[in-house]
Amino acid sequence: MSDQIKDLENYELIKEEQLEELQSLGLILRHKKSGARVIVLSNEDENKVFSIGFRTTPADSTGVPHIIEHTVLCGSKEFPAKDPFIELTKGSLNTFLNAMTYPDKTIYPLASCNQKDFNNLMHVYLDAVFYPNIYQKEEIFKQEGWHYELDSEDGELQYNGVVYNEMKGAFSSPEQQLYRLIQQSLLPDTTYACESGGDPDVIPELTYEQFLDFHRKYYHASNSYIYLYGDMDVEERLNFLDEHYLSKFENVTVDSEITRQEPFEHTREVVEEYSIAEGEDEKGKTYLSYNMVIGTSLDKELYLAFQVLDYVLLSAPGAPLKQALLDKGIGKDVFSSYDNGIYQPIFSIITKNADLEQKEEFVKVIKNALEEIVENGLDEKSLRAGINYYEFKYREADFGQFPKGLMYGIQILDSWLYDDTKPFIHICANKTFEFLKQLVGTGYYENLIKTYLIENTHSSLVIVKPKIGLTMQKEYELKQKLAEYKASLSKEEIAQLIEDTKKLHEYEETPSTKEELEKIPLLSIDDIGKGIHPLYNKEKEVNGVKVLHHNVYTNGIGYLKLSFDISDLGKAAPYLGLLSTVLGYVDTEHYSFLELANEINVHTGGIGAVINIYNQRGEKGVYSARFELKAKALFDKIPKMFELIHEILENTKLDDEKRLKEILEETKSRMEMKLNSRGHSTAVNRAMSYFSESDLFDDNSSGIGYYQTISDWTQNFEEKKDTIIKELSYWLSCIFRTDNLIVSFTADEKGYSFIEPELSKFIASLTGTKNAKVLEKEELVCKNEGFKTPGQVQYVARCGNYMENGAAYTGSLKVLKTILSYDYLWNMIRVKGGAYGCMCGFSYDGKGYFTSYRDPKLKETDEVYAGVYDFVKNFEIDDRDMTKYIIGTISGLDTPLTPAMKGSRSFGAYMCDVDEAFLQKERDEVLATTKEKIRATADVVKAIYDAGNICVIGSENQIEDNRELFKEVTNLLR
Repeated sequence: MSDQIKDLENYELIKEEQLEELQSLGLILRHKKSGARVIVLSNEDENKVFSIGFRTTPADSTGVPHIIEHTVLCGSKEFPAKDPFIELTKGSLNTFLNAMTYPDKTIYPLASCNQKDFNNLMHVYLDAVFYPNIYQKEEIFKQEGWHYELDSEDGELQYNGVVYNEMKGAFSSPEQQLYRLIQQSLLPDTTYACESGGDPDVIPELTYEQFLDFHRKYYHASNSYIYLYGDMDVEERLNFLDEHYLSKFENVTVDSEITRQEPFEHTREVVEEYSIAEGEDEKGKTYLSYNMVIGTSLDKELYLAFQVLDYVLLSAPGAPLKQALLDKGIGKDVFSSYDNGIYQPIFSIITKNADLEQKEEFVKVIKNALEEIVENGLDEKSLRAGINYYEFKYREADFGQFPKGLMYGIQILDSWLYDDTKPFIHICANKTFEFLKQLVGTGYYENLIKTYLIENTHSSLVIVKPKIGLTMQKEYELKQKLAEYKASLSKEEIAQLIEDTKKLHEYEETPSTKEELEKIPLLSIDDIGKGIHPLYNKEKEVNGVKVLHHNVYTNGIGYLKLSFDISDLGKAAPYLGLLSTVLGYVDTEHYSFLELANEINVHTGGIGAVINIYNQRGEKGVYSARFELKAKALFDKIPKMFELIHEILENTKLDDEKRLKEILEETKSRMEMKLNSRGHSTAVNRAMSYFSESDLFDDNSSGIGYYQTISDWTQNFEEKKDTIIKELSYWLSCIFRTDNLIVSFTADEKGYSFIEPELSKFIASLTGTKNAKVLEKEELVCKNEGFKTPGQVQYVARCGNYMENGAAYTGSLKVLKTILSYDYLWNMIRVKGGAYGCMCGFSYDGKGYFTSYRDPKLKETDEVYAGVYDFVKNFEIDDRDMTKYIIGTISGLDTPLTPAMKGSRSFGAYMCDVDEAFLQKERDEVLATTKEKIRATADVVKAIYDAGNICVIGSENQIEDNRELFKEVTNLLR
């Protein structure tokens, strides 16, 4: 292939390299006329990836890179439809389609296994970034960025806009606030001091002309980074790039250089406030962070070595620096952050739920602990565990739903963006891992600690402390500011604002013309495969225990799941949830919890526990709750993997009160972060728990109900510790038995030959006894709760069970989900309402939901849900658009699966009584969907809304202003 590339007269081949560990040919190219940078990773992966990115270095915090990321995908020269991105999302076979704004770059990646689809997506994305309609239509800037909103002369003047509301949500998280401050504190003289996503207080300072100027400057081919990955005709794709786009640009110098921050002479201190809700206690709510700059991301050894040190010092259970802070009572949760995706990486030591007066001791304990570690030497087993942990992840290259080619492309930018000659140093890491292994025990790591963590003056102490009602105060001040601005306007100016608002709404409500939509390339139904992804379930038996063998090639890794039935233990759900956290996180008979973590990470790819719920297809209320041990290891390490699992299940010690309290406090802290960051799914799960036993189990073992119990146990630990220990010990003794066990194992026949003898011994060793307690069923109660947060946006959920009204599941409901998500809900909640996102779903067992994400509205969004029925009942569409929705739905069904995902999907299908015949029937129903069949689902959406189950997580003001929607109103966090 390289000879063909050399013959391409419009490109200069700078470097060709065989990347053996990625089974790829790597090419570094430069487009001769424009100067565009191009990298190709050519290989046999059918999941092809394209990305174009630009180095975008903002000079302020108006969020202009983020707003441009949104707006360029709202129509372009060749594809003038208002929202080509959504048209592609709902009408292509993409396996990934998105755009991302980073502190110093903006990228537009896509992936598809279908070559025709891949070419179409490339074309639309390239036209979007180089020739967007933002120059012709200011409404795009207003809709996606920000605008004044005024509906009448006596109405209230407001700000609105998708990015504006998205960032209000992002700025509601104290953790995100902390990370922003850390970056700003250490790199104050660089572009990193600016918020590329946009500070809501600053976004309204951005003018339309400044916005256009940013695009003119940075979205030039000379400033572009183009990436192609996978099995394709590279020559053809490069010629397309040149002929249609790159050849239209002259080579110019774009000043996007990322300057290096000069080191400080002394540690800098920054203190800022974050908001907590009325009724919350300010004590013990402060975040303390000690932060250091760690060289540059062009140092490939340092780049990985500090990931290992992160594990050894802070991430591993019982890690010495983490434990030193916990032992001194400085905070209730200690964690770290190592950001090596910027030019000057940052390492942070963070403690949460501390007090402001502990800041001096916080730094002192860190320094003393690190000096002691350097003097005595790091634990070599911990170092090897950390190296193996990251090397296993690297070799496995399993990024779940994200194509590995996409992740390689993003990681390439960690060096390529700062040095054109070093794009492969991080994705080809075998030699770096060998280097790190050889230096264990040589003092190398201790010297890194001394140089970068102890003696490094390029550091900061960043403190984020709580203040009750800060959000309400800011909202009041903003209202006053806007009211004063409105009062300063003349009648003519007010009339103009009303007219501008009206015109924007008219623009938002006016659909693209048929001619515009038809310019977006569309596959045909004939381009879609008619068959399903197969299931891999071969039933076997070992010592009387059912084993599901998922026979797929896994490159020498065995994926094990030990699944124990706990369906009748719903009343004990909080204890079971805690037990899933405690196992592997406390001492056992033969290991301290640090030693256990090291053993696990030296010999395996991880061992962990989780509770999963499997709802039976078509059976309302029938489910299986399972306590599952998940583990993965190379085949030759399978015996050791079982030895460690046995140690965890049979020899765990639960009587260490100090350790139990640490786990409870950390769990509470992590739950708070989860509830804040995933408000849309949290609200759905809670609303489902009002009418579904399985979701009540889920909520009480991992959702809001679980958080409330954990908070109670934490706050009343001395009173409740004996009961907690007793209950944990009891459930540990009776869950793990042979009669309630199903085993799932994913690997080929060779892998199965390794597991069978070990599994036989393991089954024989289980000593669990059946539960003798009589547990009453949890009562289902429609609570309709409004959970108040100090945030500035809402997550509004409506849920119900459509089977209660006699409706049945059909594959057309998957198409309906696509239609609602990218038409009615999208237009009403995101485009017009300004929310960042909206979702819906309909499951096999009759449950359905609507939810919004980072939503400025509340009651209005609920009214949108009420209107779904009329939309569906009167649904009208032409054949082309129906084809589009069907293709988009199939895209979700045909996402390529990693070996681990194939096994997990197959096991989940088995547990839910889903077989290939059902999946094929569902696919056939998707392909055969018509507008009449969509209209026939109107009763489904009506049943969901009419069920009357609502849960909202949102700002104090909005929840209070809409109290009539709720039966209960309370603070989310305690």
